[in-house]
Amino acid sequence: MRKEDCFYLGKVVSKYSFKGEVLAKIDADEPDLYENMESVLVSIGNNLVPFFIDRCRLHKSALLRIDFEEVKDEATANRIIGAELYLPLSLLPPLTGDKFYYHEVIGFTLLDAVHGDIGIIEAINDSSSQVLFEAKKGDKELLIPVTDEIVTKVDRASKTVHVSTPEGLVDLYLF
Repeated sequence: MRKEDCFYLGKVVSKYSFKGEVLAKIDADEPDLYENMESVLVSIGNNLVPFFIDRCRLHKSALLRIDFEEVKDEATANRIIGAELYLPLSLLPPLTGDKFYYHEVIGFTLLDAVHGDIGIIEAINDSSSQVLFEAKKGDKELLIPVTDEIVTKVDRASKTVHVSTPEGLVDLYLF
């Protein structure tokens, strides 16, 4: 399976026991949804390798304590410390209304309340403190904050994201 067909679930951050159990930091709003997983894809080198799970349970807030079938000692656990965990996109629960997954709106048109079509979403930048739509209109690039105040509607049928940008923001990029 390719990474493009998967979503990032989290990362193995430390060993938990001498029997090979590990702790994984889960990058999700509700990590408890992943407590009863049967398997996960572990990124090793450039490959996603399926690892089967004997037992998986929530450990404190956003950590999962995982006992993999393939990992039964400290030496093996050490080899997967820092490894990223992935699951197939098909396992994401569907979102409705104005909630969306970042990968889902790539290619959608941004429609501003004042300016109309302001570009096509090419990427989502979530590497800074403010998540941004990276959109392109002709040869111009726009960065539009992703907030509840700005994103007013997500229309999956017409592949549009309706936004109400602050006065002057679109003008900075297009005019």
